[in-house]
Amino acid sequence: MSRLHHTRRRTHRLGKFLLFCVLCAVFFWWSNHSLQTERAVFTSPRLPAGFDGCTIVQLSDLHGAEFGEDNEELIRRVREAEPDYIFLTGDLLDRYRQTPRSYAVSLGKSLAGIAPTYFVTGNHEWAFPDIRTLKRELRDAGVTVLSNEYVPLSRGGDRILLAGIDDPNGFADQKTPEELAGELRGAEPDAFWMLLAHRNNYFEKEYSLLGADLVISGHGHGGLIRLPFTDGLVSVERSLFPSYTAGFYEANGGKVFVSRGLGNSGRTFRLFNRPEMVVLTLRCQ
Repeated sequence: MSRLHHTRRRTHRLGKFLLFCVLCAVFFWWSNHSLQTERAVFTSPRLPAGFDGCTIVQLSDLHGAEFGEDNEELIRRVREAEPDYIFLTGDLLDRYRQTPRSYAVSLGKSLAGIAPTYFVTGNHEWAFPDIRTLKRELRDAGVTVLSNEYVPLSRGGDRILLAGIDDPNGFADQKTPEELAGELRGAEPDAFWMLLAHRNNYFEKEYSLLGADLVISGHGHGGLIRLPFTDGLVSVERSLFPSYTAGFYEANGGKVFVSRGLGNSGRTFRLFNRPEMVVLTLRCQ
């Protein structure tokens, strides 16, 4: 074999390897930055008829991520979904990146201009020393912050309740989820109600026992790396093969919907697990 032929073969192999590296880099970027709209339907015989077809957009675990300049792509996607309500289920900020409050407030203001927007804290918000200021600024921007409380929602002449709890990293003397659920049931025992609660991994042993018709959570990041026949490879707590990371689950008679979220925390990354904007439709059975 001539030296020229050997050089050409080596150059060809190097070209293939470089092309493979470029494709891997593109796929990695796509897995972490390409926004996906996930549609889901929740059906319940207890849902009042006025809420049949109600559309909810859930955004969770942004961790300071941006989709387009100033999140213009994300905001456009939300607007195109024509939601009745928008739910923000925690971790708008990221403690490792020290996301400025202005990020959350700007996004909250834009979303509140589309539809009534409700927010509960995640664990990362509590890593900042100015959580009270963040809540106040979000309220000033038009976002309803639910801190261990519930509010009525109205549609089509009917009414349901929406409750939201602060993350367990919150104040030591804050109202417990059990206390909040007890207050709600005592005031309106027959009401259909939903609970916004950031942590997916609290559902089975705690949130599923509260009596909510539907819990809506995030936190799990879809298990970071999603492999066939698994619910994700690793939890945000670094345990292997977690559950309750994406979609609907049931436990103890309760139901939860978990978003895979939109951003990454610190040095984590996603594979086969694109950032997710959820469009959830409520239906009467």
